[in-house]
Amino acid sequence: MVTIELLDMRFYAHHGCFEEERKIGTRFSVDVAIDLSEICNAVTSDCLKDALDYQVVYNVVALEMKQASHLLEHVAGRIVKALKANFPQTGRIKVSISKINPPLGGPTGTSRIVLTTE
Repeated sequence: MVTIELLDMRFYAHHGCFEEERKIGTRFSVDVAIDLSEICNAVTSDCLKDALDYQVVYNVVALEMKQASHLLEHVAGRIVKALKANFPQTGRIKVSISKINPPLGGPTGTSRIVLTTE
């Protein structure tokens, strides 16, 4: 099995339960890990056509991050659904979304949700 990971993709987006969060926006970091059901041919071929294209993964995540949601769980669910549609050969997908400096009334580095599917 091969796992492809894209880590710390940064986005400015308008997700949150509070109107101010959706209006002003904030910074987010997204990590994605995608397990391929079988060892991909790229292991031996060294050809991009035989691999999972990282650029497509990034574009899928970026598109979903642009669509505002109240909950990060919802965003993560959309990301997983879109990745599975683009890459049907995938197995487990894990998406982590961190809100940088969430408005919790005190100093906080990040809040994070993690969604893992089969």
